Amino acid sequence: MSVFRTLDVDEVLKRQESGELKRRLRGRDLVGFGVGIIIGTGIFTLAGVEAKNHAGPAVTLSFVIGAVVAGLAALCYAELASSVPTAGSAYTYAFATLGEVFAWIIGWDLLLEFALGAAVVSRGWSGYLANLMGLPQDLFGEDAVVNVGAVVIIAALTVVAVLGIRQSAMFTNTLVVVKVAVCVLVIAVGAFYVTAANLTPFVPPERPAESGASALHQPVVQAALGLEQSVYGLAGMLTAAAVVFFAYTGFEALANLGEETRKPSKDLRVGILGALGVCALLYIGVSLVLTGMVPFTEIDEGAPLAAAFGSVGQHWVSALISLGAVTGLTSVMMVELVTIGRIGYAMGRDGLLPRPLGTVHPRWGTPHRVTIGGAVLIALLAAFVPISELADMVSIGALSAMIIVAIAVPVLRRTRPDLRRPFRVPFSPVLPIVAALACLYLMLNLDVLTWLRFAAWLLLGLLIYVFYGRRHSRLAKRTPQQPVG
Repeated sequence: MSVFRTLDVDEVLKRQESGELKRRLRGRDLVGFGVGIIIGTGIFTLAGVEAKNHAGPAVTLSFVIGAVVAGLAALCYAELASSVPTAGSAYTYAFATLGEVFAWIIGWDLLLEFALGAAVVSRGWSGYLANLMGLPQDLFGEDAVVNVGAVVIIAALTVVAVLGIRQSAMFTNTLVVVKVAVCVLVIAVGAFYVTAANLTPFVPPERPAESGASALHQPVVQAALGLEQSVYGLAGMLTAAAVVFFAYTGFEALANLGEETRKPSKDLRVGILGALGVCALLYIGVSLVLTGMVPFTEIDEGAPLAAAFGSVGQHWVSALISLGAVTGLTSVMMVELVTIGRIGYAMGRDGLLPRPLGTVHPRWGTPHRVTIGGAVLIALLAAFVPISELADMVSIGALSAMIIVAIAVPVLRRTRPDLRRPFRVPFSPVLPIVAALACLYLMLNLDVLTWLRFAAWLLLGLLIYVFYGRRHSRLAKRTPQQPVG
């Protein structure tokens, strides 16, 4: 059984036209979903953390770099999503171009990205809610033995995700309006408290990292070149860019909604590129205001925006920021749950995961089994595991998926030049190659420990594929039984 067997693109297109999933989403719904999943922990927490620890005011440039790389990848996603609209997104693109084993790796990788992301965000949501409403820290705080708040919010959002995609879209769009308004308020009010002294020098001079820093937390590119660990300067700005790329992850989730979009050839590219553009502008504006309001060495890592406005006496804005954080994180979890359901559904439909996961509810039209199963795993992680250190895993997972998507664009153009492409990446294959290399470079700026954890997850996934997936795959029935080699 060859591990490089591929899905026929025509079969993918025919399958997604079967109508098993309900086509209820429009372009504006996709933009709402995109903003809903993108704006969250990245702006409410990571901007301050990375400004203080790695980049200083240049964290704004880190967000610009992240936006450029995400934009290149988004163009590749837009071409594939409009040409092959499917619930599997990057997983299916890899299956149709590079082969089954690459599809499994990327699907396994995406499940890690969104499940871990939802678990991290649910714990952050729980802490923000406790601060906003004065709830007990032993049930809602990061130090709780069992984080009840995280479990409750995952359970509630799972119900919405299972009931239907239209209900999920309406709920998400409502939350998006609130958090975008909060971001605009931060920029509008905070601009009056920006001082030039806090932004000078914009790129702080590079200096060695603290002597107690672990080698496992050194960026891979520095470790490979034998360089001394350092912060700030160009190196610090690039490290921050790799970390805050987490803030842009999620736009790729929209490609998983191709089978539930009314006009996928148009609406998917509008949703992907529109959501990314809106979020990039908000990120750049908020990070510039934050570092202009407070000296970067004094930024509060726990609640940087709320603390910044509290320090200038604008406590009412601080309270609204906490509210925006709660709503923002809620919409992130909502879209991540929806995305996990679609990826698991596609993998189950192809036999790489148990086939019952690849079915939808006859009434609600959603992949209920895999959504509920994923939610149980997320709730267990969120309840018992302090996983703040694993946030970088979301970035490395997203970047590796984007590399596969970028490679798939020129491969599919070569193998299927006749395929209708409502949107085409300009300057292919040059631009997709640049996108893949840019994603790889950001991955190399993540630390050694993140790479080791990522390798362990991929090894576990390959073992599952070897002993289950390749034998139960739908394509296994069409291929002569022979040793892999």
